[in-house]
Amino acid sequence: MADLRLTHLTYASATKPLATVDFDPSLTVVYGASDTGKSFVAESIEYMLGGSKLDLVSEAEGYSQILLGLELDDGTPLTLLRVPDSNAIHVHWADLREQVTRPSDFDVTAKHTARSKNSLSQFLLGHLGWDDLRIRTNDAGSTRELRLSDLVHLSVVPENRMVDKRSPVLHSFSASGKTAAASAMRLLLTGEGEAEATTGMNAGQRRVNKGQVGLLDRIIVDLQNKLSTSENVQELRDRHRRLQTTIDGYSRAVETITQQHLNSVAERMSVTEGLAGIEVRLAEVGDLMSRFTLLEEQYRSDIDRLIMVTEAGNLLGFFKVGTCVFCGAEPEHQHPDHSERETTQLHLAVETEIAKTTSLLDDLRPTMRDLHSQFEELSSRREELKASAARLDADISITRGRLAPLREDMDQHLEVRSAIERDLDLHQRIEELEERRSQLDGEAATPTHRPAEYIPNRVLSAFDHVLQGTLEAWKVPSVEFAEYDQYQMEIRAGNRLRASRGKGVRSVLHSAFTTALAHYCREHDRPHPGLVVLDSPVVTYRGPHSDPQSDAPGDDVPMTSTVVDHFYRNMLTFPGQVIIFENGDPPRDVIAQARTHRFGLQEGDRAGFFPSSAG
Repeated sequence: MADLRLTHLTYASATKPLATVDFDPSLTVVYGASDTGKSFVAESIEYMLGGSKLDLVSEAEGYSQILLGLELDDGTPLTLLRVPDSNAIHVHWADLREQVTRPSDFDVTAKHTARSKNSLSQFLLGHLGWDDLRIRTNDAGSTRELRLSDLVHLSVVPENRMVDKRSPVLHSFSASGKTAAASAMRLLLTGEGEAEATTGMNAGQRRVNKGQVGLLDRIIVDLQNKLSTSENVQELRDRHRRLQTTIDGYSRAVETITQQHLNSVAERMSVTEGLAGIEVRLAEVGDLMSRFTLLEEQYRSDIDRLIMVTEAGNLLGFFKVGTCVFCGAEPEHQHPDHSERETTQLHLAVETEIAKTTSLLDDLRPTMRDLHSQFEELSSRREELKASAARLDADISITRGRLAPLREDMDQHLEVRSAIERDLDLHQRIEELEERRSQLDGEAATPTHRPAEYIPNRVLSAFDHVLQGTLEAWKVPSVEFAEYDQYQMEIRAGNRLRASRGKGVRSVLHSAFTTALAHYCREHDRPHPGLVVLDSPVVTYRGPHSDPQSDAPGDDVPMTSTVVDHFYRNMLTFPGQVIIFENGDPPRDVIAQARTHRFGLQEGDRAGFFPSSAG
C-alpha cells in the first residue's frame, strides 16, 4: 500500500529562530507539560494537510512560513510551504527545513472543492493512486471523488477531537457530511468505491423537469394536430410504398414519351435548318436563272439586230453616190474605191459580232440547263422536307398531348406522396419528443435501486477483530466486544457507545479505532495515508508536576499506567508511522526505541515547540 511519511514540521521566519520538530519513520513521541505547543504541532500537521483553519498561538506570531516535510512512498522528499491564513500551498521537491526563499516547483490550493483543478488533495491522492476513487454524498446516490480531507481526520487526531463525543468517522457535526463519512469508511474497509451514479433531482431541477415535460406535451399536441390523416406510421408507409410504385410507372412513361418528344423536336429543328438552307439556295439559283435569261434574251436580240443589219445593207443604200453612210465623207472627198472597202469592212464586222454573240449564247445555254436542274432538285428536296416537317409537327403534337395528362396525374401523385412524407416526418418528430419526454420522466423518477451503502458483516467482523485486538494489546479494561456500529457510525465497547463513555475512555477508544483502522488498511491494501497522529490518546490532561500514576479526572474507567505502557509498546510494533503527543512520560524502553521530544518538564528540557527566545 502506498503511504506518506512526515519528516518534520517547521515554523520559519526571517526574524525569529526556527521552531521545528522532526519525526521518525516509525514512532515519534512528543511529550511533556501542558501548554508547551504539543497540540499546536498536531493541529499544524492537520492544517498543512489541507486543513481550513489554524488558531495560531501567540508564540507563532511573526512566523511567515509553515513547512511540512514529507517523504513519498518511493523515498522522494517533499516540502509543503504554507503561509498562515492562506489557501495556497507551495510545493518543493526537496527537504527544506529553513526559511524558503527560492521559488516553488508548483503551487496547489489547500482547500479542495468540486471545481478544484489543482488542489493538494488531487496532488497527493494522485501520487498515492487514489484519485479515481469516489464516495457517496447523499441518499439519492450522488457521488464525488475521494478527497484528502476524507482520510486525514481518520489518521490525524488533535486533542480537541480525541475526547470529542463526535464519532471518529465524522469530520464535523454537520448532518450533510454523514453519508460521505459513512461512504468513506465503507471505502476504507471494503476497498470498494462508489460508481458514479445518476443523482436525484432537487426541487429546482424537478421544477425545470416539469416545465420541460409540459412544453414537450404542448409541442406534441401541436404536431399531432398538423397530421393530415389518422393513419398510423405503418399504414402511411404502406401507402407511401404503393404510391411510389405508381409514381415510378408514371415516371418511366413520362421519360419514354419525353424522349420521343425530344427526338422529334431535335429532328424537326434539323429539318427546319435544312429547309432554310434550301430556300436560300433556291433564291440564289432563281436569281441566277433570271439574270441568265435576261442575258440570253440580250444575246438573241443582238444576233437578230446584226442579221437585220446585214440584210438591210443594200436596203439602206450602202452603194449609192453621195455622202458616205459609214464615215460621212462627201463624194468629192471619197476615194475611188471608198464605198467598196467600207462595205466589206462593215460586213466583216457584223459577221464577227454575230459569231461572237452566238458563241456566248452557246456557252450560256449549259449553265442555264444546270441551273434549271439544280432548281428542280432543290424544289423537290424542299417539298420532301416540308413533308417531314409536317410529319414531325404531328408527332410533336401527339407526344405533347400524351405528356400533359401523364404529368398532371404524376403531379397529383407527387403531391399526395409529399403529404404522406410530411405526416411521416411529423410522426418521427412526435416519436423523438415522446422519447425525450420519457427520458425526462425517468430522470425525475427516484431511482429504485441504489448502490450498496452498508459494510458487509464479514468485513465488519474482520475490522472489529483488529479493533478488539488493539484494545486487548493495550490492556484496556471494560471494553470487551468492541466493534464499529455502522448504523450509529460509532464505536461500541463494553455494550456502550463511545459517546456515552468518560473522556478518558473516549480518547482510548478513538485512538484504538484510528490505530486499528490504519492496521486494517495496511493489511488489506486499502487507501489510507499510512500514518497515525494521536494527540493525548491515553490521558486527557496532565499538569506539569502531577502524579503520572494517578487516574485522569472525570473518567469512568481508571487509566492505569499498565494501559499507558502497553499502549506505547504496542505502538512500537505499528508497521507505519506513528506520532504521539502526550503529557505523560512514555516507558523508558519506548523512549530508547522511539524518537522523542520532551517539552518543559524539567530543567534543561526544551521549553516547548517554539524556542523560548521566540516569544
